[in-house]
Amino acid sequence: MPASKHAKSPNAFRTISEVADSIGIPQHVLRFWESKFSQIKPMKRGGGRRYYRPEDVEVIDAIRRLLHDDGYTIKGAQKLLREHGVKAVIQQTYVVHAIEEPTATPEASNEDLPDGTSLKTIRDGLEKARKELATALKE
Repeated sequence: MPASKHAKSPNAFRTISEVADSIGIPQHVLRFWESKFSQIKPMKRGGGRRYYRPEDVEVIDAIRRLLHDDGYTIKGAQKLLREHGVKAVIQQTYVVHAIEEPTATPEASNEDLPDGTSLKTIRDGLEKARKELATALKE
């Protein structure tokens, strides 16, 4: 028989093993993500068996991409989902301002942080620490 007769419809529900295999993660990781991301909501049948809708699989794949490909932490991915929404994350239409290039040169920026510390003071302190570390490593 051709394999296509056994293939599931794109709209069919998937078991945890099918989703884990298709996304490329272990089942226990998928269960863990369910506890960390409220956006993953599989249907549960008798005996606690999970069944994932196609939308669930899209969310899981987007989370996998954030964590594994884009290097986000769980907290970072949660924040991104919370701030931009599931749809934007799935479609990758969100804009992350924190990674954009600064428009001013570091020397020209002297903004104050909420606690009153200037960025220049922090930069100067980091530069001093870098030099001290470089000197210590040479010894």
